[in-house]
Amino acid sequence: MTQNPIQPVFDAQRTAVEQSQNLTHDALEAQKTSIGAVADAVQTSGALFESNAEFTRGAIHAYFDAVEASLPEDVADFDDARELVDEGFDAATEAQSQSLEALVEAIDESEAAYDEFADNYSEVVDSSFDAFLEAHEQVEQNVTAVAENVEDAADEFDVSA
Repeated sequence: MTQNPIQPVFDAQRTAVEQSQNLTHDALEAQKTSIGAVADAVQTSGALFESNAEFTRGAIHAYFDAVEASLPEDVADFDDARELVDEGFDAATEAQSQSLEALVEAIDESEAAYDEFADNYSEVVDSSFDAFLEAHEQVEQNVTAVAENVEDAADEFDVSA
């Protein structure tokens, strides 16, 4: 008996479906990873903001120190200005920290919700692909059986002719 010439078609279809299933899972995992990366980036930007604020505060204090040193003693008092700068930077840093914390919390909540969605979607995808592959296998068996019956009938016809 010769090999069914339709078999490679079914094999190619099955491989394509399995690859699609794997790509779907890979896409879901990539999305999960990217959400986590966004949260990490936001946290890093918060640390950079704080470092920049401290650097700028230090630069302003250094400027006041330089101006104060260049003036005769007791001509100007920059303590109030330093205090205003510190209060401004403290308020801005606190507001920025609170905003970033809220953003990270929202991202974390979104990540958890997406993880739940992705897990559920993954189950549906797997069920759908499994059902399709089972149906595909049944069609393959039916087509193979028909092809074998046709081949047997052709062989019998050739023998009797």
